[in-house]
Amino acid sequence: MSDPETDNAMLRAIEAVVFAASAPLTLAEIARHVGTSGDLPALLQDLAQSYAPRGINLVERGGRWLFQTAPDLAHHLRPAREAVPKLSRAAIETLSVIAYHEPVTRPEIEEIRGVAVSGGTIDVLMEAGWIRPAGRRETPGRPLQYATTPGFLVHFNLTSRRDLPGLADLKAAGLLDREPPRELALPFSGEE
Repeated sequence: MSDPETDNAMLRAIEAVVFAASAPLTLAEIARHVGTSGDLPALLQDLAQSYAPRGINLVERGGRWLFQTAPDLAHHLRPAREAVPKLSRAAIETLSVIAYHEPVTRPEIEEIRGVAVSGGTIDVLMEAGWIRPAGRRETPGRPLQYATTPGFLVHFNLTSRRDLPGLADLKAAGLLDREPPRELALPFSGEE
């Protein structure tokens, strides 16, 4: 049986630690600050529920906890937000490959996409905070691997990579159709 006074003190400590953090925190990081005297996951859930009707919410993204603006109030902040760079088609494709296949090397990205990946594309995604170097592959040449970041999950409102659309969802949306629309099909030699 938990002590309400102790739980309240823990909730206040958790709230202060997560609020003051410069980046989302894991359970272990929160426990290092507040101790482990209570059921930390249950306390975080209680705190998240108490924030649910408010203007800011306590959320878990990729196993990390952070405060964020309530989604229904985001329109109030749009003018004050820093503009996210408009991504090229190459950057979107590269980010998608990394998100679905991480950790992945640049040659693997190029093989999947069927075209070369420019260093600028990787740089744009790293500057946005959506991808990071994830070590080197133990193969000849030791190519650098890339993976998504917790910032990627936060920006795209994902709890984990498991929230990415699956194959069935992508097919249903028509994003995996191999044949071009009839009006775009080019005739082969000998066809009229």
